[in-house]
Amino acid sequence: MQQDVLATIRPSPARRWLGVGMLSIVGVLVLYVALAQPPEPVWQVFLLAVGGAAFWLAQRMWKATSDSIELTQTELRTGTGHLIAKVEDIEAIDQGVFAFKPSNGFLLKTKESAENSWAPGLWWRLGRRVGVGGMTTAAEVKFMLQVLHPMLP
Repeated sequence: MQQDVLATIRPSPARRWLGVGMLSIVGVLVLYVALAQPPEPVWQVFLLAVGGAAFWLAQRMWKATSDSIELTQTELRTGTGHLIAKVEDIEAIDQGVFAFKPSNGFLLKTKESAENSWAPGLWWRLGRRVGVGGMTTAAEVKFMLQVLHPMLP
């Protein structure tokens, strides 16, 4: 059964390009330092690993931010259908200044723990905590929260 989408969060194209571009530049610079003026072998291996990790993270962020987050009557999910959290399972929402949340986002506390997941720049889950946001626009996040708050018990 297809459910109506009540609110959608999409990553900002400018933030997406900027974030992936910055990670790629870090990767290029670290690899340049490792190869142009090779330090001791241990440090060179470390720099090569950090440069490779920056490119891996940039690629992963590019793929993750091509998706969106949707809110329906029963669940918070990605645009591809991956379940982030069931609405009935949400215990609390924290959007305070000192909350450990993504930029332009919010933190959910769920009743049940689930598998840890991470979509860089879009959302993450660690046990009972779900962070939504990152490369998202504040207006879309605010609208989703306005729709989500009345749905909670």
